[in-house]
Formats: sequence, structure tokens, C-alpha cells
Amino acid sequence: MDGFERRTEEKKKRVLQAAFDLINSDTGVENLTIDEVAKKANVGKTSIFKYFGSKENLIHEVFIRSMEEMGDNAKKVMAKNAPFEETLIAMSQVKIEYLDKINKQFYLDLMKYYTKKEDSGFTRMMEDYTKQSFGIMLDLFHRGRKEGKVDLKYSDEFLMLYFQAIIEGISNPLIYEKIMPYTAEWTEMLVKGIAPKK
Repeated sequence: MDGFERRTEEKKKRVLQAAFDLINSDTGVENLTIDEVAKKANVGKTSIFKYFGSKENLIHEVFIRSMEEMGDNAKKVMAKNAPFEETLIAMSQVKIEYLDKINKQFYLDLMKYYTKKEDSGFTRMMEDYTKQSFGIMLDLFHRGRKEGKVDLKYSDEFLMLYFQAIIEGISNPLIYEKIMPYTAEWTEMLVKGIAPKK
């Protein structure tokens, strides 16, 4: 990468960070302006339009980067190949830390984007992310079976539904704000629920 390309990438990063900081507030995407982003990122408005094309595309990119960051963190946890329970606690912590880092309005805006019918690219990306997440969890449950921590009587389908129900519950802002101090207990209950009976 030459000097010009490096400066361009640096500017893009500043714009994305500025947009994230502005969206990750009580006002969310509703009142975001390119003027504010340009001022906060210390770049010209024309640069923002050159890099992203529109305000919608910039918002889209902020949401995609945010989801990719959480996905990358989950992959790093899995790559450590720690025991099942330790990995499950770390995965729970990744999710809770992500939710703790973002404003409630950011999360609501993200979910709104996810369910918008006209933004099929973002919806497809979220579906891919969900599939990847489920694949990671399935691998983790298989690891738990090998370690004797997950009862063999539970099918993959049941484990995924069980996990999905818990994740959807923890994604509720009323719950995730309160659950952070209880990550270990929450994981312990999850593990005990699927563990083989002695």
C-alpha cells in the first residue's frame, strides 16, 4: 500500500469511527448528518461521499463493521481451544461486552436495519453472521459433548434452539443491562441445563 492509499484508509477509518461515535448515542441514526461526521472526523464532506456514496451507505458500513468486530472476537475465543465451560463463559462475555459498549438506541437502529425489507444486502449480511454464529456454537456444543459436558441425548437442533432462545433473551436491552455482573452464573446455569445427569 502506497502513501496515498494509506492516507485514504486512515481517513475512511476516521470517518467510520466518527459516524459510529455519533450513531452510538441517544439520538442514533435519526439525526445523523454528514456535516457532523465530517467535522468530527476532520475530513471534507466530499471525501465522505467519495468513499461511501451516501449517508445510508455510511450507516450501513458502520453497522457491518460493528457486527464483524463482534464476530471476530468470538472466533478468537474459539481459536484458543479452551475447555467447553471456559469457552462458553468467554463467548458470553464477548456478547455482553459488545452490548455494554453500544448505546440502546444503536442496538435498536441496528435491529431496525436488519428487518428492513429494502436493504437486502444488509439483511443477507446479518443472516450470514447469524449462520456463522450458530456454526461456532455448534462446534462449541460438539466440543462439550466430547468433554462429557453436554448430554448426548440433546440433538444439534434442540441445542441451537435452546441457545437461540437464550441469546434473544440476553439481547433484550432490559436484560443485558442487568446481566453483566452475572455472566459466570448465567453460563453455569446454561451448562448445568445441558450437562449429562450424574
